[in-house]
Amino acid sequence: MARPLVMRCGALGDMVLVTALIDQLHARFGAPVDVITSGGWARPLLAPRRGVGEIHTLRSRRKPYWLDREQQALVRRLRERGAGPTWYCDGGGHGRELLRRAGIADALVCDTRDLPWLPGEHFVERWLRMAALTPPALTASPPPAPPVRDANAVLVPDSGELAACEAWLARRGLTDRTLVAFQAGNKRTMRGLFRRRASNTKYWPEARWGTVVRGVRDALPEAALLLLGVHEESGLNADIARAAGVRDLHNVAGDLPIPVLLPLLGRCHSLVSVDTGPAHVAAAQDCPTVTLFGVADPARFRPGGVGTPVAVLTGTVEGEPDILGITPAAVLEAWRQLTASHRQSKG
Repeated sequence: MARPLVMRCGALGDMVLVTALIDQLHARFGAPVDVITSGGWARPLLAPRRGVGEIHTLRSRRKPYWLDREQQALVRRLRERGAGPTWYCDGGGHGRELLRRAGIADALVCDTRDLPWLPGEHFVERWLRMAALTPPALTASPPPAPPVRDANAVLVPDSGELAACEAWLARRGLTDRTLVAFQAGNKRTMRGLFRRRASNTKYWPEARWGTVVRGVRDALPEAALLLLGVHEESGLNADIARAAGVRDLHNVAGDLPIPVLLPLLGRCHSLVSVDTGPAHVAAAQDCPTVTLFGVADPARFRPGGVGTPVAVLTGTVEGEPDILGITPAAVLEAWRQLTASHRQSKG
């Protein structure tokens, strides 16, 4: 029988959280776990992680199978590897038919849609419950139960990632500097012409970001401040930099491949971010992270898990959840308290 397989297609933060499932299955079966996922960031994020086997990527699971050579190629590869225990972790059901086409019988699959959510359950808690499930075909001789662990994702950079980060810091003249990072954009920022539109529920005005950046600069005059993001968020960062009007503020959007971003956030003093992927990457490395939420449920999506060094902020406008109800003063106070408590906990 083939080694375990996990199917989870989603954003960067989703895959940071699902590493907890992969790690548990690796410990339970004593074999690398193959993964079907999506996104250009998936391979560089997952490949160096402990317990990850072969990585299969898909750009689309909704395109008709007979028109998609990528889906067809995936099915061929899965047939060649053979059927094995599979954990299907996509709530929408997209891609489930690909497993059947590949000869993975339903009796070999644990499907997240068959697992009811518990009240207040975080995604990592859910993935740990998933890891303890046994496909029906294996119940006669089930594998051992997974080890007990905290409900947090954990990312540990490897030597290659650490070296890539040090080279990046040296190139920018930031070696041995105290670093504070800010992540203002998200994937919705890059869609459409206007940042402040109803569909962008994670938009927080540039002037407010500027106020927070100035507050951090006043508190840490020796720190280098980094505005993170992909290339498309460079313009947003430039507007924030103009609003902040402070020195030693670096717009590094578009210059942060995953092998650099991961260890960079691990060595940062702190991160202030909207609810998006880098917040999960930072929290999974014990970086104090202040996260601004819009309409998503913080109990389910809190960065990194249930016990990471994170301050979660929410707001309301006219009685409805809205990120615009969060004030810069609240963000700065949360940042001061979180970083102070984290420093005390580390002695």
